[in-house]
Amino acid sequence: MAAENIIIDSHIHIFPSSEASTLPWLTAELPVARQSSVDEFKTATSSSSKTLQGFIAIEAGRENGSSKDWTAPLQEISFFRRVITGEPRDGEGHSAADKDLCLGIVPWAPVNLGPAQLEKYLAKAEEEAGPETWSKVKGFRYLLQDQPNGTALEGEFIEGLKLLGRKGFVFDVGVDHHRRGRTQLDELVEMIDRAHDGVEKEEDKVVFVLNHLCKPDITIVNYTTDPSFIAWRTAMFTLSKCKRTYMKLSGLFAEMTDKVRTWSADDIFASIIPWLAVVIAAFGPSRIMFATDWPVCTIGVDDANADDKDADNAWVKWRKVVEKVCDMAGLNEEDQKMVWAGTAREAYHL
Repeated sequence: MAAENIIIDSHIHIFPSSEASTLPWLTAELPVARQSSVDEFKTATSSSSKTLQGFIAIEAGRENGSSKDWTAPLQEISFFRRVITGEPRDGEGHSAADKDLCLGIVPWAPVNLGPAQLEKYLAKAEEEAGPETWSKVKGFRYLLQDQPNGTALEGEFIEGLKLLGRKGFVFDVGVDHHRRGRTQLDELVEMIDRAHDGVEKEEDKVVFVLNHLCKPDITIVNYTTDPSFIAWRTAMFTLSKCKRTYMKLSGLFAEMTDKVRTWSADDIFASIIPWLAVVIAAFGPSRIMFATDWPVCTIGVDDANADDKDADNAWVKWRKVVEKVCDMAGLNEEDQKMVWAGTAREAYHL
């Protein structure tokens, strides 16, 4: 990676310990069952402090009562507001000086409820955010990976996506091919087609940002013949045909075995080349963006290497993997700039 390349981490999660109880997935046994603050993120990224321009904060799965209780999601927007306006509460782990690090936010939204209820939520979210923070709302996410099959294809959901497109918002897509199987990929392809169907103006078609390579099963050994790999590869090339679809190069630590997570960046890169090569070939550098999924990426990495002072932390290790991706693909200087920051700027209108 050229020294002058600016880095934008396009996918991190931040939350104060005072609001951890609103995160139902944050169980006590998880290593990340603690505050995930800007201060901690700055510590994890200190080796890249001169080139790290900032991050995009993605909603962290606040409790929403099956989309009917908006209290915690709006509370998350209020927290983002304190970060962006530089008005922290005591103990939240950020300061006024950190406000410019947050380049954009992608809160939760009840897309599944359809456009009428979504409009009401957006109005409440805008009021909670205030003008300065609302200007940094670049899109929304409704995590599909744990939802029943068919959720993304329901009429209300599709119309909700079309509403986001008309308003100029991105939709971040979280699906899980590894655990949920091919159905999630097939539905994702159809969801994108239906969300764009009948939308005359290109600028009104919602932009999709796919999270974490759609979580493929990277424990496969015979990937050349494995049906799961073939299905995932086919989906990647199909999804890439839509020019308003982008991919985050992130999230693969969570798909690795415990042992592989502790390997060096070189060895991890070698083990996941087949998946990385497919994504590069399908989307190209102009539609791939660097992201880490911090602090989720630290699980099984930072805690496993806690006694080794010379070991790379998860954020650094993944940055090195992506450096090797750029080298493998033979990307020129301009293409590398797109991967590290340019694609994020374009997709999210930063």
